[in-house]
Amino acid sequence: MISVRRRKSCRLGVKLGGCSVYHKTNRETMVEIGDSVRGKDIYIVQTGTKDCNNDIMELLIMAYACKTSSAKSIVAVIPYLPYSKQCKMRKRGCIVSKLFAKMMCSAGISRVITMDLHQKEIQGFFDCPVDNLRASPFLLQYIQESIPDYRNGVIVARNPGSAKKATSYAERLRLGIAVIHGEQKEADSDMVDGRYSPPPLPSLSRTMEMGGGVPQHPAKEKPPINIVGDVSGRIAIMVDDMIDDVQSFVAAAEVLKERGAYKIYVLATHGLLSSDAPSLLEASLIDEIVVTNTIPHESQKLQCHKIKTVDISVLLSEGIRRIHNKESMSYLFKNVTLED
Repeated sequence: MISVRRRKSCRLGVKLGGCSVYHKTNRETMVEIGDSVRGKDIYIVQTGTKDCNNDIMELLIMAYACKTSSAKSIVAVIPYLPYSKQCKMRKRGCIVSKLFAKMMCSAGISRVITMDLHQKEIQGFFDCPVDNLRASPFLLQYIQESIPDYRNGVIVARNPGSAKKATSYAERLRLGIAVIHGEQKEADSDMVDGRYSPPPLPSLSRTMEMGGGVPQHPAKEKPPINIVGDVSGRIAIMVDDMIDDVQSFVAAAEVLKERGAYKIYVLATHGLLSSDAPSLLEASLIDEIVVTNTIPHESQKLQCHKIKTVDISVLLSEGIRRIHNKESMSYLFKNVTLED
């Protein structure tokens, strides 16, 4: 992430502030601010990586150090917000992204700049302004300039939940859309978490048999994988907000090939590419994977030559400049400039 920080500082014409972050022998995080921050506007650039828990603690401790050193304001620039996928209540879990939002505000962060949240409603978890910038103009530009014959393409939603994003891309590129339906769900069975205990009493069972009581949900049956839309002889362009566990993308590519797609591209804002994702992508039928540099992935690119990177530092640096000069941020959502 240091390279992205340097790009933004060069674009803004300012030098990086002095700060040392290191771990003690017991793995506690230590932060030492090297410059005076009294009465100044502080912008902390930190993103979520595979070591997201350490990333979070570094951000919180750095923000709190600036707060206790009398900084005027603290803006967190977080290209990829960690735990953004845990934004809904599932079984007996919790909404972790709300907890993280509360922690950031308590540490002294007065504003957040991020990109392509997993759900836009996450902004409501924060007690401070959140600017959710979009990477789609950069990815759209990549499609137009780097995919030969993209006019013969079709935008593909990997599952019905991605159909809204795919529709947005298709409308801007004036292309057709296809949706893959019937993908296997990731959620575990409800039957093993104790929701059906204690067992129903005999009297309750008789009542339900007679038509009273709470009706039982019918069992879910996974439909066979099917593609709604025509991809035969076309370039299939799958779009999503992040790509981490790539098995679903690989399975979708196999289905698209069976239906006649002759080239397959995957575009996503955040390329986590955890575990053995690079080797799976290298051996897959996907021709190219395009992600932005919201997350560092240099080591993954060494394992998979199909991964291409789009630089979005110009957008983040312009967001910082506009906030510092108290200019409107709405311009960035409508007329994003893609020139250096």
